[in-house]
Amino acid sequence: MKKWLKMSFACFLASILIIALAACNNNEEVQTVRVAEVTHSIFYAPQYVAIEKGFFEEEGLNIELTLTPGGDKVMTALLSDGADIGLVGSETSIYVAAQGASDQVINFAQLTQTDGTFLVSREKIDDFSWDQLNGSTFLGQRKGGMPQMVGEFVLKKHGIDPHADLELIQNIDFANITSAFASGTGDFVQLFEPQASVFEQEGRGYIVASFGEESGHVPYTSFMAKESYMEENKEVIEKFTRAIYKAQKWVEESSTKEIAETIQPHFADTELEIIEMVVERYKGQGSFATDPILGEEEWNNLQDIMDEAGELPERIDYEALVNTEIAESVME
Repeated sequence: MKKWLKMSFACFLASILIIALAACNNNEEVQTVRVAEVTHSIFYAPQYVAIEKGFFEEEGLNIELTLTPGGDKVMTALLSDGADIGLVGSETSIYVAAQGASDQVINFAQLTQTDGTFLVSREKIDDFSWDQLNGSTFLGQRKGGMPQMVGEFVLKKHGIDPHADLELIQNIDFANITSAFASGTGDFVQLFEPQASVFEQEGRGYIVASFGEESGHVPYTSFMAKESYMEENKEVIEKFTRAIYKAQKWVEESSTKEIAETIQPHFADTELEIIEMVVERYKGQGSFATDPILGEEEWNNLQDIMDEAGELPERIDYEALVNTEIAESVME
């Protein structure tokens, strides 16, 4: 009996030891990746899908997602090692390169491929035409950022000089644009979702046009990291990109309702109906990239838009700031 008890106790201790060792090994395999996102938006649905569907977890990655408002702040976080990966407009990597950075910020996976903003009118317009903006007060986005540059590009495309034909307001912080319009500033405003749809639901504004449909494909938001980080963490970047690609395929193949329900935990203050409406709008206009490859034509279109807005410091070769090898390898 005593011998049996000793053997049972020994087996029990061995089991505990095995479980403890397994837990340690699992912890060692999971690597934390700090991601700084420039804004928190349904526009980035595939990223939240990758989190909620466990695609990052399948790759052994733990994602620490931090809202870092403003492209300049995301770049500061990356360059100062306050973040490993940034989700931000690709124009920011051009600004950093033009300043002579020794450790370039490289675009390695594209998430969105169109502008994500909409033109919202204060008054309901049944038959909208762009020339109705002439003489109006237009509440735009931050100078030098992709939304503002795309906005100006589209206005010029329709024969409107944003600095002469209307009163352009662009000195309001991104986070305060919605409240500024709600309080009475501007006849028209350039807004991301879900704010645009919420305003429409509340009768505070009306969506009359999509800047994404008007501007064509651009690398609007991409995942990027310092070149040194990518060299030292090749496997992490590959795993991260693979998880994003899984999410992109899932979003492409799933219904708007399924997508909305999956990402709802990230937008607890937004009604499911609104989330579904926004996903439908973005998916319908092809805003979500269906794979992580940032194409050269899109890169050139981006620089043309920046040049048109007078914000392109210098043209940067596609190969200098874009790495598609990782995306191509995970797609094979």
